Amino acid sequence: MRRFAFAALFAFVGTVATADPIEGLWQTQADDGAFAHVKIAPCGANYCGVIARTFNDGGEYKSENLGKKLVIDMAPKGGGKYKGRVWRPSNNKIYLGKIDLSGDKMKLAGCIAGGLLCSKQNWQRLK
Repeated sequence: MRRFAFAALFAFVGTVATADPIEGLWQTQADDGAFAHVKIAPCGANYCGVIARTFNDGGEYKSENLGKKLVIDMAPKGGGKYKGRVWRPSNNKIYLGKIDLSGDKMKLAGCIAGGLLCSKQNWQRLK
């Protein structure tokens, strides 16, 4: 019985200690001439992405959006897919969000009409 309890505890701790593949620092695709570095980390049972750095044609700048959530409550759905919400700073709107993750590349979509019409971006992992 002790062996079973130890094995179960070890398996649980191993699962908790493993980072989800979506966690890390990501570079967004340029939108309206600017792009950002977004730090994705756990937020409750899901994942959120906060704007960590911002850039435009002149280089890095201090945007009013620093520290704001761009990726909101993305829930893992298996197979590198996530669903939640995304915020688009240029028009201050929140959309249904979808992520399709493949290694160090992410396809992020903000959608309307129940997910039928989507605008997509390709993000690249930095760390």
